[in-house]
Amino acid sequence: MSALQKRENRWGYLFILPNFIGFALFTMVPIIIAFIFSLSNYDVVSRFTFIGLENYFKLLQDRIFIKSLTNTLYYSLLTVPAGIVLSFLTAVLLNRKMRGIKIVRTFLFIPVITSSVAVSLVWSMLYEEHAGLLNIFLKAIGLKPVGWLTDPSIAMISVAIVSIWKNLGYNMTIYLAGLQGVPNELYEAATIDGAGKWQKLLHITVPMLHPTTYFVALTALIRSFQEFDMVNIMTEGGPINSTITVAMYLYNYGFKYFEMGYACAAAYVLFLLVFVVSLVQNHISDKMDRVS
Repeated sequence: MSALQKRENRWGYLFILPNFIGFALFTMVPIIIAFIFSLSNYDVVSRFTFIGLENYFKLLQDRIFIKSLTNTLYYSLLTVPAGIVLSFLTAVLLNRKMRGIKIVRTFLFIPVITSSVAVSLVWSMLYEEHAGLLNIFLKAIGLKPVGWLTDPSIAMISVAIVSIWKNLGYNMTIYLAGLQGVPNELYEAATIDGAGKWQKLLHITVPMLHPTTYFVALTALIRSFQEFDMVNIMTEGGPINSTITVAMYLYNYGFKYFEMGYACAAAYVLFLLVFVVSLVQNHISDKMDRVS
């Protein structure tokens, strides 16, 4: 390696050094400390005491934690597939040159940059059982009011609808960027061969957007596993723990009950869940790439 290359490498390392320092201080160090806490009964007030894997064994026997785990998986199942399909179809519909199309895209993106707290409060008022606009409309057409956030069987579905609506604009924007990279020559060749719109969509657009779909699915999955704001504001985990998620569970134990060691153990279980699901999704994506 020449002296010039060494000097260039040295300057390159110096430029990226602040990023590595920030990552180490604000990401790696907290991760390591959280793991150490998960092996203790640390409660913020008393002295740190090492207890090994006791917190993890306790988690596996906690019915509320198991319930929060199944709720989180159920929430992901509700939001991720529906969010992907709706955002993809919306992007396809808006990927054209029309007067006012940019305004429509902007309106769809506004919920993304709106505070989750504000969105949750507004939707909570819409969902209100006695005076909410949705139930007022149902009464007007002769139907019974629905306990959108008070019925354990539909409360999670109600929260999932709000999440899908809020994140639709973000996923749509990602898909719109992906659609710009699909060569027009493919569509022109398909038109010459007599392919219709649906055939072009299924055999050209969908396969060409596979990397985009993988990114959207992965980010949506991780986001769904970390859901806290909407659940905390709209239902507080109720009714009867029907909407409590792992993120809310560990928040309660860490910052309400001050069982920080136990909360850190729950956080690591959530991390392992996200890690395993991401590996499975990556494996499925690789197999689809090889098949295509």
